[in-house]
Amino acid sequence: MIFVTVGTHEQPFNRLVECIDNLKRDGIIEEEVVMQIGYSTYEPKYCAWEKLYPYQKMIELVEQARIVITHGGPSSFIMPLQIAKTPIVVPRKFEFNEHVNNHQVAFSKAVMERMGTIIVVEDINQLAETIKNYDRLIKDIKTGMNSNNLKFCSEIERIANIIVNKKE
Repeated sequence: MIFVTVGTHEQPFNRLVECIDNLKRDGIIEEEVVMQIGYSTYEPKYCAWEKLYPYQKMIELVEQARIVITHGGPSSFIMPLQIAKTPIVVPRKFEFNEHVNNHQVAFSKAVMERMGTIIVVEDINQLAETIKNYDRLIKDIKTGMNSNNLKFCSEIERIANIIVNKKE
């Protein structure tokens, strides 16, 4: 199953929703597709969809999905990362009236370059090819998120031990 989410931003993201629906219609995507279309005005004809899902349902859909496709909002692509999924991120663009500026393009590209944990598709015409080659593309990508909490706690413990041992 492929799960697609456009987040909860109030501007429609019809470009992504319609593209996925057409890929399903044309048989390029053969598996089931479930979409959260938010405030998009295009209503899919070939995919299951809801405007909004409760958060717990979103988690379930991400867990069940083979591929997760999101817009470039951090909350939307961080959740799949936390579930050890490598999301395909299609950033919203100002030129299509999908957002107030192009910060999603800049931010998602920076995450891809710095962390290497997401696949960014800036040109929606490349989305079909990315979906077709998804398994090959993620083969060498580290999944999940690194948390610095464990490292931080270990360092605090080390410092505390030094302080306590000096006082004794």
